[in-house]
Amino acid sequence: MIDLDWTVLIQIVNFIVLIYILDIVLYKPIRGMLNQRKAKVDGLEGSVTSANQQIEEKNRAFEAGIKSARLKGQEEKEARMQKAIEEEQAIVAEINAKAHKDLAAVKAKIAQDTDAVRVSLEKEVDAFAEAIASKILGRAA
Repeated sequence: MIDLDWTVLIQIVNFIVLIYILDIVLYKPIRGMLNQRKAKVDGLEGSVTSANQQIEEKNRAFEAGIKSARLKGQEEKEARMQKAIEEEQAIVAEINAKAHKDLAAVKAKIAQDTDAVRVSLEKEVDAFAEAIASKILGRAA
């Protein structure tokens, strides 16, 4: 069996001294390194978090820029379409006016030619009537 005597006390003191020495020599430096490592990791996590926030802000700014550019492009497209429609309407109106003018000129020319033909035919009506009457009656007048 185990006898409890004064050597047990020496062993206990020896154990406590050994723990104190190990704490100073081994455990404190290891805890210090672990604390430094933890601080470094926390710092890196903080920088990663701030970098992620900056990336998100830049992505939002980029998306806003793209949205703005698309909106501006759409507005410019609509403005150009409206301008093209107005130009088209102006050209069509000009063509219609020219067509109406040409049509009026052609109608006037036809009316003038019709009047000229009517006058010339009216002058020759008597001659035609005599020719037709002589052919119907079969004699020459």
